Amino acid sequence: MATLNDIGVAAAINILTALAFFLAFAMLRIQPVNDRVYFPKWYIKGLRSSPLVNGSAFASKFVNLDLRSYTRFLNWMPAALQMPEPELIDHAGLDSAVYLRIYFLGLKIFGPIELTAFTVMIPVNWSNNTLEHSGLTYSDIDKLSISNIPIGSHKFWTHLVLAYGFTFWTCYVLKREYEIVAAMRLHFLASDQRRPDQFTVTSISITSFIRESSLLLINKVLARNVPPDPDESVTELVQHFFLVNHPHHYLSHQLVYNANKLSELVNEKKKIQNWLDFYQNKYKRNPLKRPSLKTGFLGLWGNRVDAIDFYTSFVERLSRDICGEREKVSSNTKSIMPAAFVSFKTRWGAAVCAQTQQSRNPTTWLTEWAPEPRDVYWENLAIPFVFLTIRRLIAAIAFFFLTFFFMIPIAIVQSLANIESIEKALPFLKPIIEVKFIKSFIQGFLPGIALKIFLLFLPTILMMMSKFEGFISLSALERRSASRYYFFQFINVFLGSIITGTAFQQLNHFIHQSTSQIPKTIGVSIPMKATFFITYIMVDGWAGVAGEILRLKPLIIYHLKNSFLVKTEKDREEAMDPGTIGFNTGEPQIQLYFLLGLVYAVVTPILLPFIIVFFALAYVVYRHQIINVYHQEYESAAAFWPDVHVRVVAALIVSQLLLMGLLSTKEASQSTPLLITLPVLTICFHRFCKGRYEPAFVRYPLQEAMMKDTLERAKEANLNLKGFLQNAYIHPVFKSADESDSESESEWERSPALVATKRTSKRFTPMPSKDGGSVLSLDQVNDECLKP
Repeated sequence: MATLNDIGVAAAINILTALAFFLAFAMLRIQPVNDRVYFPKWYIKGLRSSPLVNGSAFASKFVNLDLRSYTRFLNWMPAALQMPEPELIDHAGLDSAVYLRIYFLGLKIFGPIELTAFTVMIPVNWSNNTLEHSGLTYSDIDKLSISNIPIGSHKFWTHLVLAYGFTFWTCYVLKREYEIVAAMRLHFLASDQRRPDQFTVTSISITSFIRESSLLLINKVLARNVPPDPDESVTELVQHFFLVNHPHHYLSHQLVYNANKLSELVNEKKKIQNWLDFYQNKYKRNPLKRPSLKTGFLGLWGNRVDAIDFYTSFVERLSRDICGEREKVSSNTKSIMPAAFVSFKTRWGAAVCAQTQQSRNPTTWLTEWAPEPRDVYWENLAIPFVFLTIRRLIAAIAFFFLTFFFMIPIAIVQSLANIESIEKALPFLKPIIEVKFIKSFIQGFLPGIALKIFLLFLPTILMMMSKFEGFISLSALERRSASRYYFFQFINVFLGSIITGTAFQQLNHFIHQSTSQIPKTIGVSIPMKATFFITYIMVDGWAGVAGEILRLKPLIIYHLKNSFLVKTEKDREEAMDPGTIGFNTGEPQIQLYFLLGLVYAVVTPILLPFIIVFFALAYVVYRHQIINVYHQEYESAAAFWPDVHVRVVAALIVSQLLLMGLLSTKEASQSTPLLITLPVLTICFHRFCKGRYEPAFVRYPLQEAMMKDTLERAKEANLNLKGFLQNAYIHPVFKSADESDSESESEWERSPALVATKRTSKRFTPMPSKDGGSVLSLDQVNDECLKP
């Protein structure tokens, strides 16, 4: 069990690590050679160019020779806080701005709670000596917890009153934030520029995914599971159905093709093209020797051939295969899925279609808001609805076993936190372990870093499960993965650590006491696990957040690509890899801190300062990253906020139930029954918020749709909406080869002008044309492929 000295050692290690990361970042970011790594968002938006090079000093291209800039190397912190929220929304989108509000929500909740807990709870818990006479294994920190209160003491009334106070304060902040975010979302949708997703609906034969779609496609609907007809093709059937049932609003539709094989060929061609570029660049640097390679596995054996000729023929063969597969997809009726993106003349018409039942049979002609074009996960559109239920059942079973068997590494982590168990298992290490610094390192730092390592590959596994389930948008995939990640952390990281940790720490006590006393021992031990979570927060929440801003992996990859693969400005842009906020990993991790803070606020408040440091540090770091680095793949207009709200409410209920169980083991018979009211009141609060605010995230009001349609007709009476939507939802693999792969430059994604700021942006670097490419129809694509 970690002592106060162990916590101090862990804090020193993590603080020094975080400072090292910040200093390294502050130095690396001002070097010209790293400018595209630490400011990629500005390059993507065309508002920044490569730093000017001083002609008299070639080194200035790589190293910042301005000594004055090194005296201002920490100015990124205040700069990250200066951009006002309206400008941040224009610059990065509503998703990014609202994501930052999650960190600010943590500060607003736990700031007053910490002040109250330290003023009231710490003195109440400290003024006892219960643990000294209990025979349990404890540390000095545990004297500040509820475990130090005698059984049956009247002091438990203090904990009861504060539990009510903390609940009411948390609910008030949650309600206020829900109200603000809902208003921000409606305002964003009302003021947002015209987008294809605002006129498009998805027509399907499956249950509605309105709750899962990333952005209310206010004029486009997705229709899936179109019932087959022997006399009509899918396109004729869709057109006939919507002309009959929506005669005044139907505009056009785009069929969904199963182009997964074609997509694989396109991706493979990109990889082979990278190798071809690598060897061509290598040959340019040394023209006297042509590069060669072996054709066997990993180039270890096989015939040695000319590398450039080999990959050139490979690319040519793949190009022929791609053209053949394109023609096959467009001409083969089996490639046409029973689904279509249906566009409407008005947002009002799309809203009516997406939010109503289309057919007498509720399992056919199901419609939902279509994801915006960037948000569509095309691979899953080819999955028939009949298989979705089976896939989700298989994924649920796999997730159950994953969660269950992960208890094994959790037990290993908890064994590291208990010196006695290590010494019993490995007695020959006892002389080394008993060294004071090593002992403090093992108990205060090693468990947290071990748990972090065990969780390293979990998000990737959960995302694979979500894709297997068949969700059709990236936002839905991320939210599904986030919900499972949170549940996994609740079961394994929270409950698993408490149960296994208590078992390891109090094993000797369990053996020598009656069965009836075991619940009391567990009740006393639960607050004492705060020391483990403190070490984990410092590793993950302090050093981990500081490591995020350093971007060590993208930095290395960028310079490797820039050295071996980059030939054009377009290649250099692709090498930047700005990344995204990563909702599927970031939000569940934040929710774990909400859970820990709410659970331990009453029982072990010493944990709260560590959580507040995390929220404050993360807010500054991620605000900087969102402004300068991250480039979102899609915009969901903060559709994830109901998930954030319900998980904080769930954490609040868990904290109340655990406190109720804890007080029952302490024989606080008078105060414990009064806690029953708290979960009931919290559930009522959740139902109120769900009914009052959640509709803004699920449905689009007809009043808002009509208002925006009326304004648009008044401003743009001659708008060619059909031309605007014509190729909005064509599969990416059907786009012409000269079009930029980044869809962020599309007309419907261009952001409005930014509010004036103190940040200077340069435009000296010639940027590739945003409109130089074109999008071809399937027939046009096939004609291009057939040209000699």
